[in-house]
Amino acid sequence: MIVDEKEAKEGFVKSEVHNHISTILFYHPKGNALPSKLLKKLKEEIDHASHDDNVKVVLLRSVQHDVFCSGAYFNELLEIKDQKAAQTFFMGFAEVIKSMRKCAKLIVARVHGKVVGGGLGLVAAADYAIALEGADVRLSELSIGIGPYVIAPAMVRKMGLSSFSQLAIDAHLWRNSDWARRKGLYAELHPNKASMEESIERLTTSLAKNSHAANTNLKRMFWEDTEDWDNLMQDRAAKTAELLLQDQAQQFLAQFNKSVVF
Repeated sequence: MIVDEKEAKEGFVKSEVHNHISTILFYHPKGNALPSKLLKKLKEEIDHASHDDNVKVVLLRSVQHDVFCSGAYFNELLEIKDQKAAQTFFMGFAEVIKSMRKCAKLIVARVHGKVVGGGLGLVAAADYAIALEGADVRLSELSIGIGPYVIAPAMVRKMGLSSFSQLAIDAHLWRNSDWARRKGLYAELHPNKASMEESIERLTTSLAKNSHAANTNLKRMFWEDTEDWDNLMQDRAAKTAELLLQDQAQQFLAQFNKSVVF
């Protein structure tokens, strides 16, 4: 995929389809973070793939970087000063997860590096995640003064309440990639990039040859009993927005602002 100078500076979401496989690629120079505009574009690309009759499987990946996704874009959080804007921001993650849940195509995530915060929501909402050793995970939200409320439904569904609570409570601790595999967040964990890419190609090619109806019905079965997520995530985004505007989170962001050169 061709990237111009503006995209390299501001980030992008792109997609292309080959052999019935839609590859959706996202990038941001700050650790593949996801500001609102990229979340919106990511949702649009997932929705488009869902309705594209030429697509049978979706591969979600980010540009090669130390981090697969670092979650919320802190520079944008620094600019939020009211409840409505904060809720709109956190609903950006909710909308992507909702689109992944409702997508008519199976979604495979390629996780090549560390995953933080909201990025874990994307991994959990994928139907199958293939990761590289070193793709360690952390939920940092509680240390900021908020919580991983919006992504919780997807994470609890994928790895269980006990494993999710361990991540959510100890917000300073990185859990290694093998822990994430053992807890069900990753379906596969590979020792090197070549092995990971080989497995991704094998699986996506196989899925692309399957009956579309068979894939779609399997996907629907996976996501049964999640119809209440629309309202649930709206409520969770409102709670996160409320906490973002309280003293602890604002002090954290102020300190972050002082430590970062823009």
